[in-house]
Amino acid sequence: MSAAAVVPLPVFAGVLCAGAAAWALAGADRVSRRARTVLAGAGSPVPTGPAAWERLVAGVRVRAAHRREWACLVAGLAFALLGGSVIPLLAGAAAVPLVRRWLRSKERTRARTARAAEVVALCGAVVGELRAGAQPGRALTEAMRRTVSGPGGPGAAEAGVLAAAAFGGDVPGALRQAAREPGAEGLAAMAACWRVSVDGGAGLAAGLDRLEGALRAERDREESLRAQLTGARSTTAVLALLPGVGLLIGTGLGADPLRVLLHTPVGWGCLLAGAVLEALGLLWCRRIVRVGER
Repeated sequence: MSAAAVVPLPVFAGVLCAGAAAWALAGADRVSRRARTVLAGAGSPVPTGPAAWERLVAGVRVRAAHRREWACLVAGLAFALLGGSVIPLLAGAAAVPLVRRWLRSKERTRARTARAAEVVALCGAVVGELRAGAQPGRALTEAMRRTVSGPGGPGAAEAGVLAAAAFGGDVPGALRQAAREPGAEGLAAMAACWRVSVDGGAGLAAGLDRLEGALRAERDREESLRAQLTGARSTTAVLALLPGVGLLIGTGLGADPLRVLLHTPVGWGCLLAGAVLEALGLLWCRRIVRVGER
């Protein structure tokens, strides 16, 4: 690569860094304004003690947690400056949507697992309330208020169940509606128990007790399976990091692999072939893990 082609790279990197800094400052300013609004009372001064700073730092951390995929762009920029080429920067920008999709998939999996645990806890809480002498509607209402702990309170489906239980509505229908959420499939069985107890006079506490045991056993099996697949996931992560280890070893030996990969036609071909093989290997390992989970 000629010197004329390399010269604009620092300018471009500086502009990009300035834009990222402006975006971060604007985001922090919005978080600061939001914190001041929340912390400020009606006509009262804004507190500036440790509690205010703790809330502000918590807001910044939450915002950073939702923007983790942009670390790919930062890493690409760092390698672009080290290698004197724009290729790593383009690769980092292309990786941002892929990493965002992967992070959102992990968040959905965690939300599904948490919701399934809440369903198990709900069944146990309702059984406890019923055996303490509470009516079914009251027992369900109190149990849901103790076990459903979403970040913004109960969702629309949970609110429908609460309303149906509190005001004598169609509780089985509301439970089946709530069971459409990922991880809340056990609520459909709970709705069946509720329907049988209302129509046939069967013991609701006994049915929910057996349902809780079945759901807990299923959750234990899923956790055991995830523990058994931890080794496969760790192996996949290690294999994915091996190319980076190879680059570090080559740099330590004085071979300058970044210059070869980023500034020679042979290096471009090796880089493209390695990226394709790396992607195929990760997809294949992910498929193996998913088949094991099913």
